[in-house]
Amino acid sequence: MLNVKNLTCARGGMPVLADVSFVVDAGTALILRGPNGIGKTTLLRTLAGLQPAVAGAVAFPEDEGAYASHADGIKTALTVTENLKFWADVHGTPLPDSILEIFDLADLRDRLGGTLSAGQKRRLGLARLAVIGRKVLFLDEPTVSLDGFSVKLFADWLQNTHLAAGGVAVIATHIDLGLNAPELDLTPFKAADDASGGSDEAFL
Repeated sequence: MLNVKNLTCARGGMPVLADVSFVVDAGTALILRGPNGIGKTTLLRTLAGLQPAVAGAVAFPEDEGAYASHADGIKTALTVTENLKFWADVHGTPLPDSILEIFDLADLRDRLGGTLSAGQKRRLGLARLAVIGRKVLFLDEPTVSLDGFSVKLFADWLQNTHLAAGGVAVIATHIDLGLNAPELDLTPFKAADDASGGSDEAFL
């Protein structure tokens, strides 16, 4: 479902990773590993089409990709339910009550987003992924601010619902999510220090 071939990507106009190639089949995940600064976020943003590649190709079904970063992407003036309904409406998907249960948000359904703790906001942000209906997920440190219980909730949804339904996930994380997924160490793909040719796009 996701095919990456000879991809070179840049940050701030300078290539950081070169000649990255991999395939992720439907129903599977790939865990990105590597030290801070190696280019995991840059790679995810490039895969998702949020910034141009320097070279190479990324292929996955059209309109099936979604990128989630450290930002929770919630509206503070809306309740938990209203936040999820907003995203469901944007993507034209239903909002089953089971989503609130899966992410331990049922007791918070009427709470305003702005009154949630950091961990609760993170669970709500991740719950968006369950309502948008996208098959290919690019996830940058998705479990930031989560305790062990909440990490397991997310990992269970990812493994038993998203991947089980034929979805794909590429995840940059430093923790063990307990997924049955291969890992890709990006260290061997580090671009040469004198590499050039990157675009001058802004990095956000």
